[in-house]
Amino acid sequence: MAPPSEVYRDIFESAGDGLIINDLETGRVVEANPAAAEMHGFAREEFIGLLPAAYIHPDCQGRFTADAEAARPGRMVEALAIHVRRDGSPFHAEVRRTTLIYEDRPALLSIVRDVSRRVQAETLLHQRVEAHAREQSMLLEISRTLASALELPPELALEELRKVVEYTRAALFEPEDPDLVVRAVCGPQPFTQAVPGRIRIQDPETLTLLFNELRPIRIAEISGADPAAITLRSLLGDQADLLLAGVQSWMWVPVAVKSRVIAMVGVAHERPDFFTAHHATLALTVANQAATTMVIADLYEHARELATLEERQRLAQNLHDAVNQSLFSAGLIAEVLPRLWERDPDEARRSLEDLRRLTRGALAEMRALLAELRPSTLTDAELGDLLSLLSNAFTGRTNIPVVLSLSGEGSLPAEPQVAFYRICQEALNNIAKHAGATRVEIGLSRDPEGLELRIRDNGRGFAADEPAPSGHYGLGMMRERAEAVKAEYAVASRPGAGTEITLRWRQTPYPEAI
Repeated sequence: MAPPSEVYRDIFESAGDGLIINDLETGRVVEANPAAAEMHGFAREEFIGLLPAAYIHPDCQGRFTADAEAARPGRMVEALAIHVRRDGSPFHAEVRRTTLIYEDRPALLSIVRDVSRRVQAETLLHQRVEAHAREQSMLLEISRTLASALELPPELALEELRKVVEYTRAALFEPEDPDLVVRAVCGPQPFTQAVPGRIRIQDPETLTLLFNELRPIRIAEISGADPAAITLRSLLGDQADLLLAGVQSWMWVPVAVKSRVIAMVGVAHERPDFFTAHHATLALTVANQAATTMVIADLYEHARELATLEERQRLAQNLHDAVNQSLFSAGLIAEVLPRLWERDPDEARRSLEDLRRLTRGALAEMRALLAELRPSTLTDAELGDLLSLLSNAFTGRTNIPVVLSLSGEGSLPAEPQVAFYRICQEALNNIAKHAGATRVEIGLSRDPEGLELRIRDNGRGFAADEPAPSGHYGLGMMRERAEAVKAEYAVASRPGAGTEITLRWRQTPYPEAI
């Protein structure tokens, strides 16, 4: 083929993409346009004569050789490669290659386009998608943790919040007319020791400002002239310098249910203008879940204190909110499913299974709550059915499978049946809080002479011959319930081998309650 005509020469010279012609036998550059030379940081006369090793990254030189062998006249091969500039800096290139005859010798024509910006943008987008997926996964985990706590320690809400929003120190306040009562603090020891138990509210307008129509308040600079910053310093009064020492930005997050603020979380960071609108959204999501759990925990406490059937039945309607725990988690899954399905269909299918489990668990949770609040249900229903309710509700809250096996026939008088139900309920609560288990087995064996109930988990266990671990008050409560109905009670456990609780009740004359 003759050298390009003047017309083709003009096109070759003015092309925006880099055009490089390599001799197929020697591999050297025999021709290149100005764009190719400039793209690689060379003068044109310097670029001509180079071997591919001078401008193609070592990791991609094998691809150059493969393309040279695969390319044919009229057939274009395409690839992404990394090229190298004269100063050694790499850049991403989109390369299309074909063969031709140049000055009567076989040659390889490469059309090179610098796509570094596009690749960087795609990489950044991929990183953002992955970060969002991790964030959603963490929110789901936080939801499960909070939902499994029938009694929510205030410190737990701050600990869970820290998993998605970094902070230097934090405090949880509950409004108690006319003050804010400090329920939990998290941060360096000097700060936790200095926080007062109660912060005086000078006027109702201050609370209105803090509640901010249930929206978070971000303060970029605590010492600034922003009205929110002035309100914060005024609220802390003489202790502002001590409590705000070492931090520069602040965020208030309302903890509310149905437009009723039940608590406020204040978080601070040592850097100014640290908290973003996204931080505020994440914090509010965690706060909403914590609020639901706090309300449910409060309702459970009230339910235990109420003595009359009328009061318990009235409370049953309020306890319907308990399903919000599972529905909240289900809502998070539903929000992320469309994006997850595009990125990872297999993971999306697993999430669909989680969604099915959560909705079934919410229904079981409601049935279990109604059974608790209607005493006749606990005595009239079959014990096996009650254990099934507890098992399904437990799995819905914790995602820990329960294998329930029932054998034989037999029934219990009212008081032992309620005791067996309560002991199983407490055992499952202990497993959720302390065991770290991945599987639970419940076996109920019945015969005309009595019943035997076994509850076993594969969790971390403990030394059964030593005092109960801190926080395991439920073990003593279960033993007391068993003794009250003359049932045999035994606990078998050792570190790393799980725990098994056994209850045996034998048919003997049992005095009816007066």
